[in-house]
Amino acid sequence: RPPDAGCCQGPEQPPQTLCPGPSSPTSEGVTTEAVGGAVRAGGGAPLPAQKQHECGDADCQEPREVPCDCYKEPPPETPDINQLPPSILLKIFSNLSLDERCLSASLVCKYWRDLCLDFQFWKQLDLSSRQQVTDELLEKIASRSQNIIEINISDCRSMSDTGVCVLAFKCPGLLRYTAYRCKQLSDTSIIAVASHCPLLQKVHVGNQDKLTDEGLKQLGSKCRELKDVHFGQCYKISDEGMIVIAKGCLKLQRIYMQENKLVTDQSVKAFAEHCPELQYVGFMGCSVTSKGVIHLTKLRNLSSLDLRHITELDNETVMEIVKRCKNLSSLNLCLGLVILARCVEVIAKEGQNLKELYLVSCKITDYALIAIGRYSMTIETVDVGWCKEITDQGATLIAQSSKSLRYLGLMRCDKVNEVTVEQLVQQYPHITFSTVLQDCKRTLERAYQMGWTPNMSAASS
Repeated sequence: RPPDAGCCQGPEQPPQTLCPGPSSPTSEGVTTEAVGGAVRAGGGAPLPAQKQHECGDADCQEPREVPCDCYKEPPPETPDINQLPPSILLKIFSNLSLDERCLSASLVCKYWRDLCLDFQFWKQLDLSSRQQVTDELLEKIASRSQNIIEINISDCRSMSDTGVCVLAFKCPGLLRYTAYRCKQLSDTSIIAVASHCPLLQKVHVGNQDKLTDEGLKQLGSKCRELKDVHFGQCYKISDEGMIVIAKGCLKLQRIYMQENKLVTDQSVKAFAEHCPELQYVGFMGCSVTSKGVIHLTKLRNLSSLDLRHITELDNETVMEIVKRCKNLSSLNLCLGLVILARCVEVIAKEGQNLKELYLVSCKITDYALIAIGRYSMTIETVDVGWCKEITDQGATLIAQSSKSLRYLGLMRCDKVNEVTVEQLVQQYPHITFSTVLQDCKRTLERAYQMGWTPNMSAASS
């Protein structure tokens, strides 16, 4: 008979009869077990009795293996990532950046787009350096997700006060607001944030030329939960606004100022008196002197102090701060032209928890390094770059005697020989020595580890 004589698609029998379900009898009286046996044997339906009789070949007793789609077992299901629970997919998407979620994952399918719009991904937004961020985009984001608690719009130059005002109005639960170098923004935006976001805890608005004391007054009077502020290089800010912040935000833990020439000792005194929880204080390049800095000795929780580029800072004030602030772990005195080696000796002796000491461009000698190695059991990082009086002796002795040292900055210490540094690198591998040559070597090693190879053909040509 033709090869397809026993096929399920025979013309004289209805399809539902020839391809019965496992529990359905056939029209020829064939039992369910027989059908099941045929399927397991890999063939089609049994031949009718008459046709079996006509065929004298014994091989015809069994149905021939003829392809029959209706009896093929379904192929195993291909694993599909969308079979994962939504919570697992959300966890996976949480490892993607904002760009990866918005420009890649959300375009895969509607389901992924909906997952990428989940509220948890829009609580903390980093939109920094994106010039496509406009007032209209900020309004859409705020309308879509009104539970934003943190946003960073630093270096976004295409938006204005209007966009920030809308954002603040629609996101009253905002906790952290960062807008560095947004020079187009004025007091209007910071006043809106202060007025509509009373739970605000962090405000970093460094390098905003238009920000004045009026904006700070609103922050100080309406945002009592503030803990972290950064007003560096906001040149119109003065003691008037800073004192309002100090008196109104008693929970402050961090304050950083930089080159604010209108900020004087009055501000330092106000913060020391009204903000006992301060842990990080920075007045780099401000118009403060030892008369204001001495008030910081009242801060028992002070752990990090940045006094870079304060010209009228005497050694006695620094020593007194280190003696009284027992929790101090980081002290930055870079560009302190009056800091002497005897001051460093007291710092090494009294700084019981001090781990970082920065003395770049100070007038210190080898004795300062020797004292650190001899008296300090905690200092791990020392940077004396550009200290012209540091020599091989100081670098060698601190490396030999210090039990805690892990980093020694010697950048442009011209009296320190590079051969000496190379020997120290070999003798004390647990210490990182920073010079121009050593930093270049480490950079090259990292490049090789990442697979970089020099282009020798380009070099030869």
